[in-house]
Amino acid sequence: MCSVLFHRGPDDAGYYVDDGVALGMRRLSIIDVEGGHQPVHNEDGSVWAVVNGEVYNYRELRRDLEGLGHAFHTASDVESLVHLYEEYGDECVSHLRGMFAFALWDKRRRRLLLGRDRLGIKPLFYAESGGRLLFASELKALLSLPAVERRLDWQAVSHYLGNLATPNAQSIVAGVRKLPEAHILSATAGSPPRTSRYWDVEFSPDRRHTESELAARLRELLAESVSMHMVSDVPVGAFLSGGLDSSSVVAMMAQSSTRPIKTFSIGFNEERYDESRYARQVATRLGTEHHELVLEPNVFDVLEHFAWDLDEPFGDSSALPTYMVSKLAAGEVKVVLSGDGGDELFAGYDRYRVEARERRYDRLPAPLRRIFGSIGDLLPEGAFGRNFLRHLRLSGAARYLDATTMFGPAQLEHLLRPEAAALATGNDPLREVRLLQEEFANGHWLSALQRLDLKGYLPLDILVKVDRMSMANSLETRVPLLDHKLVEFAASIPPQWHLQDGNSKRLFKRAMRGTLTDEIIDRRKQGFAVPLDVWFRGKLSDSVNEVLLSETCLKRGIFDDGYIRKLLRLHEGGRNMAPPLWSLMSFELWCRTFLDGPAARATQPVAKPGGIGWIESTASSVG
Repeated sequence: MCSVLFHRGPDDAGYYVDDGVALGMRRLSIIDVEGGHQPVHNEDGSVWAVVNGEVYNYRELRRDLEGLGHAFHTASDVESLVHLYEEYGDECVSHLRGMFAFALWDKRRRRLLLGRDRLGIKPLFYAESGGRLLFASELKALLSLPAVERRLDWQAVSHYLGNLATPNAQSIVAGVRKLPEAHILSATAGSPPRTSRYWDVEFSPDRRHTESELAARLRELLAESVSMHMVSDVPVGAFLSGGLDSSSVVAMMAQSSTRPIKTFSIGFNEERYDESRYARQVATRLGTEHHELVLEPNVFDVLEHFAWDLDEPFGDSSALPTYMVSKLAAGEVKVVLSGDGGDELFAGYDRYRVEARERRYDRLPAPLRRIFGSIGDLLPEGAFGRNFLRHLRLSGAARYLDATTMFGPAQLEHLLRPEAAALATGNDPLREVRLLQEEFANGHWLSALQRLDLKGYLPLDILVKVDRMSMANSLETRVPLLDHKLVEFAASIPPQWHLQDGNSKRLFKRAMRGTLTDEIIDRRKQGFAVPLDVWFRGKLSDSVNEVLLSETCLKRGIFDDGYIRKLLRLHEGGRNMAPPLWSLMSFELWCRTFLDGPAARATQPVAKPGGIGWIESTASSVG
């Protein structure tokens, strides 16, 4: 299991084996490089732990714990966990401020405790087999065990096709689960594992302060979080897109550093996708040492090992530039800070503005909207206006989720062959609609959407992408905007100070005014998109066909080849079908890597071309 996770920790390995338990760790050495070996333990060796991630408030915790009589063996950040457990039991996790997934063994009670950070920055998979509880930082570490059968979880498949990622408590493999964000799991011999949530965020507007006061407080919290996230015994850099979020993080880094910050960005030759000029502007203003890479279609050379690195099917094509910018950064630093989380916290996504506009459609009489929808049903698939008319039929939560779903129930009927469709029927597509409708009823619609994304899109897509792609290059990515103190504060900002008259991130922009130029603050959000629509009609058109219309794919019996050919024709005809085509390619490539290959494929790292590096994380098993 540890050899599979070598890329997550090429610097060191550590093990603890005792009667009934085995813990393993691959370490990327960042704090207390020489002395911070894992597993860590308490004074008498009765509590042992392996931890993936970073505890940013470890100095404060250590001071308090030493005041209570605890003795530390190392200067590492994660040793505080075992002493916190001695003092507070399962409540130890509530004292941690950071990103983490851990496994802790209480020898006296013969009890295991697993925990995951509040926002789901670090991953943790687990499975039960033959009376054993198995767990690891990545799915492929579990698949290295013969006891874990490689079968598709069809509910997860259905969720993936709709949402580009698997659910927060399930993996693509039947019987392998994820520990959701902000959860702990406890297990003792003879009893089933129990999970519980230890933290949640509630969007509740605090109207006691002025907008100016809140902007000042936001700036203070951001500066504090960035400073904490920069603590390291190895070089720290930053991803810089030139957008508000990453630029704000780099600005705060520059203010607290005596040396130029190393920044890294990706560019494209296709101008409408390229943000590199904005990144250069910010880098020049802040005096960073800037590194830039222009992506070409030959980036698909990495597809040979891409499914291995992603660990599960992943439909967000921005994983490609994330991988490449991580590879670029790993040549210079061991740690980077990123601006992820800002769109969820401060309402930056375009879809929030779209929903604000489309809420006006609810004023139309429902019978009239149903007529429009029926007209859309009569139009052939791919016809101009068809999707809009069908979309107009919906209201509220159903309308919002329809706009953010890749393959909805109607599309799945055409995409999946009957046998596969029958297996995928266990997923309830209306469940999220009902939950979001409840959120709308209980509070402001914008807060409901932010909460939905903070608990869904962020941990299932954004954070998965950043973790897997950076760790595939043995690079640790930290996300200061997701410090839970900052998240709780953002949830208290009145919605109208996030989005008003089409102006998103209003309060965040006010907080950064003067530090960043108005051009950077006020420019329209571009997003980390890839020009797949252009590439799929050009140099990569053959690659798409070779994957999706291959004998291997067709014999799998999951996708209807007629529907895939229709998607390809629509794309060649000028419609942008690249997102659904990419999501299907990612699924097929995962199947080839983990279902079709020999059993030994997931027992050791796959050789990668071009000297691409390996990674760090917690690999652990208990039996």
